[in-house]
Amino acid sequence: MKLKELTNEEFNNFTQNYYQKSIYQTVEYAFTMNEENYDSVFLGMVNDNNQIVAASLILVEKTSGFKYAYAPRGFLLDYSNKELLKCFTKAIKKYLNKLQVIAIKINPIIFKEKRDNENKVLAINNNFTDLMNNLKDNGYYHLGYNNSFEALKPRFEAILPLSNNPIDIFNKLPKPLKTKIRSAQRNRIIIHKGNKDNLNFLYNQTKKKYPRGLKYFEDAYNFFNQSKKAEFYYAKLDTGIFLNRARNDYQKEFENYTRINEELLRTNNPKLIQRKMESDKNVNIAKNDLISATKFNRDHPDGIILASVIIIRHANTATLLIDGYDKDFKRFNGKHLL
Repeated sequence: MKLKELTNEEFNNFTQNYYQKSIYQTVEYAFTMNEENYDSVFLGMVNDNNQIVAASLILVEKTSGFKYAYAPRGFLLDYSNKELLKCFTKAIKKYLNKLQVIAIKINPIIFKEKRDNENKVLAINNNFTDLMNNLKDNGYYHLGYNNSFEALKPRFEAILPLSNNPIDIFNKLPKPLKTKIRSAQRNRIIIHKGNKDNLNFLYNQTKKKYPRGLKYFEDAYNFFNQSKKAEFYYAKLDTGIFLNRARNDYQKEFENYTRINEELLRTNNPKLIQRKMESDKNVNIAKNDLISATKFNRDHPDGIILASVIIIRHANTATLLIDGYDKDFKRFNGKHLL
């Protein structure tokens, strides 16, 4: 077996037939990272029949005078195949050494456990320890686990099967989440499909949270969009519609409050007193909502962008590349609806 540089087409053909899929092991992601000052190369291991048996996108970055390599989401190979892993690793090290690269970092898709949203273990990979030992035997060092989602490539990857219809998926969501989604719908929040011209929405919502800038979002969207894989969505509150709804709600609550008071003048029913207390509370809430809605419509006549997301469709998955929301309007639950 020998290592060779692969063309974009050769790498694409291999990944299309490979059993694991990742948007980070694609030609489009390589182009995106080139714009972030990374060099890139596609390397493949071919057997005696000139068939590719392992491959990887390799990114190279120069920092403080030193070159480092990175294989996003790890090599595309069978980590249980000790001989293939050893051969590929040796060839990669030799290739990168010629480029004066001092180290390579990988974060392979090797699952350890499957957990539900309450962190209960549903399944365990019994081969995990052996796979990790195979890596260690080839000179790799495990840098430890981060806690959850705080890294650029997090420890946990949340997966939602979409085989059922949308109504069934919604019904299986936790009750608090369904309540927030319904609340967003009542507030007339609309999900829009955007384009490159709207990516500043995402940047403004993430610039204090993520190290990537607007140019990264634009490059990722552009390169993946060339192969019709990129989609951008945002949740928007129409402040005019929201104001009209707040007016109607206040009018209904005030009319109900008036009817109860008129009944109390005719009869001193204890149940009416309880209803009046509840009505007092509801009128006050509706009044505050109307005041807020009036202010929103005055300050944001064109509407408010609440949340946004870039989705990359690759193979049979839709990957959430990056998302954000406006914390000042968190109470509208726009991100939950999105």
